[in-house]
Amino acid sequence: MKFKDMAIYQIYPKSFQDTDGDGIGDLNGIRKHLSYLEKLGVDCLWITPFFPSHQYDNGYDVDDYCAVNPDFGTMEIFEDLVKEAEEHNLSIMLDMVFNHTSVFHEWFQKALAGDKYYQDFYYFRKGKEGGPPTNWISKFGGNAWEYVEDLDLYYLHLFHKNQADLNWHNPNVRNELKKVIEFWIDKGVKGFRFDVINLIGKPKGEFQDDFEGDGRRFYTDGPYVNDFLKELVRDTRLSEMITVGEMSSTSPEACIQYTNPSEGELNMVFSFHHLKVDYPGGAKWKLMDPDIKKLEEIFTEWQLKLQDGGGWSAWFWNNHDQPRAVSRFGDDQKFHNRSGKMLANVVHFLRGTPYIYQGEEFGMTNGDFQSIEDFNDVESINYYDILQEEG
Repeated sequence: MKFKDMAIYQIYPKSFQDTDGDGIGDLNGIRKHLSYLEKLGVDCLWITPFFPSHQYDNGYDVDDYCAVNPDFGTMEIFEDLVKEAEEHNLSIMLDMVFNHTSVFHEWFQKALAGDKYYQDFYYFRKGKEGGPPTNWISKFGGNAWEYVEDLDLYYLHLFHKNQADLNWHNPNVRNELKKVIEFWIDKGVKGFRFDVINLIGKPKGEFQDDFEGDGRRFYTDGPYVNDFLKELVRDTRLSEMITVGEMSSTSPEACIQYTNPSEGELNMVFSFHHLKVDYPGGAKWKLMDPDIKKLEEIFTEWQLKLQDGGGWSAWFWNNHDQPRAVSRFGDDQKFHNRSGKMLANVVHFLRGTPYIYQGEEFGMTNGDFQSIEDFNDVESINYYDILQEEG
């Protein structure tokens, strides 16, 4: 089946189903629901990271790309999941976090020990005027550089300080990541979702301060990303796979290049502009009612531009980073049923491949959290602390 004809279902294993009573969902929990998922009519299961991780960012801080976190199961259980999914006409898509590794990854640990070969896997830089190399801001808040006293160097982390950014300019890094792709293809995986993949093209050489923003203009959709993706596809079997890239702060023009078949990069992309229509003045952590007129304008722009340019979108309302759409854009009380169906109609009738987050098919609503202690999300907790400090 072609990716344009698919419906893809996202599973966040930790909260899907726990089968061994430890309070953590697991791979066996997915296996138990394959018949249900087949009857639901989806074609592919995107499973978020289940690799070994210290869980500072719920698995998006990967310690080892080619192993299974014991909390979720074993490699044998994963192999059984792939085989059983195929029997239910379901493909498996894995989540590849290739912008950064955990600081507990073997590569980074060797870098910390002074190994120059592995230090070049990351962005280690000397400080400037008694501080970090640049004034860039992490997407999780605070400066994007962390100081290592033993090395007298800083390393770049666009996200949590325990997520060190990989240096894609180093061909050794690119070759190691190709091995990861081939490892999982050999296990029977049929697709890959690439986390924040449009951030991998940082500048070569020295980085500059950003006196107009937070630094993102220097690395978002950078001039090297397309060449990196073309090489990754060319040197692996990715052209035979379903591929989708998560694109942070991107544009329709950039996404046309990522997904036009003539470019040899990705099948489709996630963008987030339609999910920012309730950000007053672009401020994510403030509240306002969704601007439905703006939502319509964004859908129209992306639909027409990608159609004209030969690109392809991955459309969604919900995922592991977003509130539940029925609560956010609909009505989770009196019109719960109607608004849930309305939102489903929108995402399934747009030009693009629809993605459904676990529970969305029956209109799951937001959790009624009353305290910051209820959250297990590093970004939310960090910004809560920042806003508290700001008064």
